[in-house]
Amino acid sequence: MKKEHEDLILKACGAKSLQIGAKIQTLWSGYGEIVRVHLEGCDRPSVVVKHVMFPQNQKHPGGWNTDISHQRKVRSYQVESHWYQNYTTNERCRVPACLAVRSFGDEQLIVLEDLDDAGFPVRKTYVNDAEIKACLSWIANFHALFLNVTPEGLWPIGTYWHLETRPEELEAMSDQKLKAAAAEIDSVLNNCRFKTILHGDAKLANFCFSKDGLQVAAVDFQYVGGGCGMKDVIYFLGSCMDEKECEKRVPGLLDHYFSELHKSLDEKANFPELEKEWR
Repeated sequence: MKKEHEDLILKACGAKSLQIGAKIQTLWSGYGEIVRVHLEGCDRPSVVVKHVMFPQNQKHPGGWNTDISHQRKVRSYQVESHWYQNYTTNERCRVPACLAVRSFGDEQLIVLEDLDDAGFPVRKTYVNDAEIKACLSWIANFHALFLNVTPEGLWPIGTYWHLETRPEELEAMSDQKLKAAAAEIDSVLNNCRFKTILHGDAKLANFCFSKDGLQVAAVDFQYVGGGCGMKDVIYFLGSCMDEKECEKRVPGLLDHYFSELHKSLDEKANFPELEKEWR
């Protein structure tokens, strides 16, 4: 890490010194890395730094090495920076506090609160019913908080897989029935009456759990933007279970989501109409 990057972290945290710790993960398609940085001389033992480096030669694991793909990724990091700097949530939909954001030419740093230290040290690849419901409660509270809020500075259409951004993938689809229906499905989602701000990538890997698994916080806001809340909900459930299990369990889990959403909305919201449309 360059000295100017270290200086930004020290200043943002009021720390006297730092030590670069373990790499948490490499960013998608080699666009940088997320690292833990240990601090001394301040009230934070550590922070998490998302260090974005735009590569000259993009290598996409799925083979989509195109300018569309590259520009989408560049924009996604701009959106994430804007999100952390301009939007706030509450304890019922916890996210890491943003301590600093700065661009250095083709590099960008986002300095974030370390959720491990904040009481969310557990990552899961398998979840039980209570843990699924904890994540759905987070999603419901997030959607309630931003219902009818215009996604200024974010993606106008949240999530990274909607049709407008995926012409190559659509063309390559082998399921002809689904391919033929794609435009209509996309239109129904985009033209729904009730919209919120979506997390945009609400998969299990982006939730951090408390030790008992009953409290969660979420990370990774590169594809946060407007839309129908069901996009987050179904994407999350699909990341937890296979299609057969999903088919069997989704009705009961949707009941939990809508119950949590109802509790979080104020009385002015037309909840019966919203639930009817989203279901």
